[in-house]
Amino acid sequence: MDSTHTTTRRHILAAAAAAAGTSLIGLPAWAQANYPSKPIRFVVPFNPGGATDIVARVLAEAMSRQLGQPIIVENKAGASAMLGTDQVAKSAPDGYNVVVSLSTSLLINQFLYSKMAYNPQKDLLMLSEIASAPVTLVVHPSVPANNMQELRAWVKANKGKVSYGSWGVGSYAHLGGAYMSKTMDADMSHVAYRGEAPMIQELIGGQLQLCFSSAQNTKPFIETGRLKAIGVTGKQRMSVLPDLPTIYEQGVTDDAYTIAGFVGMALPAGTPKEVVDALYAALQQASQDPKVQERLDGAGFLPVFSTPEAFAQSYAEAAPIWKQLIEVAEAKVD
Repeated sequence: MDSTHTTTRRHILAAAAAAAGTSLIGLPAWAQANYPSKPIRFVVPFNPGGATDIVARVLAEAMSRQLGQPIIVENKAGASAMLGTDQVAKSAPDGYNVVVSLSTSLLINQFLYSKMAYNPQKDLLMLSEIASAPVTLVVHPSVPANNMQELRAWVKANKGKVSYGSWGVGSYAHLGGAYMSKTMDADMSHVAYRGEAPMIQELIGGQLQLCFSSAQNTKPFIETGRLKAIGVTGKQRMSVLPDLPTIYEQGVTDDAYTIAGFVGMALPAGTPKEVVDALYAALQQASQDPKVQERLDGAGFLPVFSTPEAFAQSYAEAAPIWKQLIEVAEAKVD
């Protein structure tokens, strides 16, 4: 083959790639055009049965119909959700490995841990904020408080005697409780559990006095009187608990209580635009599925399904607030 023919062929390939909005680096154009050509894997860095896992599974079912390929959900819990997230961050940027996680591993942990195996802002491409994830603040029925002001007074009066639970170091339950302890000079004890379910059982049993937790886990016990609800984080009430006011409504306007975590979907950095667009289009279609809406609502989540661009903007706005919250709570982990 002569040099003129080779040069012409390269020009043709480059022009074709440019027309498709891609480069010759990464996935070849034919692979991008045929995406997906095999099963996709959603990695959930939490144990099965939790709110994030349930959302991931219902989305996988709906999106697989749109994409024409099976979507397998794999639970890979550990290291405050960093184990599974790191696995996706280090996988090939071809759209076949997706992480469905909370803000814990996608945003918060970078400020909490001095060393991490991945950098979420460099190693991951944030595809979509699926939902905002406010949580309920609940107490054991023996706690003589029915709102945030009464709880604050009781916690201060019982300095060093109150324990709060979380579903892991770096979770909102941990940070929110640590912030409350610090700003109220309460000297509360933190007890971390492997998941929300055991935490809630310990709270019902009286081993804890309070915790932040998802509505999915607290609503049944609030309704039966086995837990007492104090308020909701964020600035918007949950449709599943419409009579429960936000902490913000109760006059406590600290950023620590108005901010809410999120359920997000991310890909390895460098994933081609065509693949990103295909996954986001399928996600948008799935967002209209009544079953998906029902699962999000049941968990107390507020649907968002933002574009990658909007997710990047909200991420940038939330990051300094989470960083400050961790600093105030003195929750740094070495």
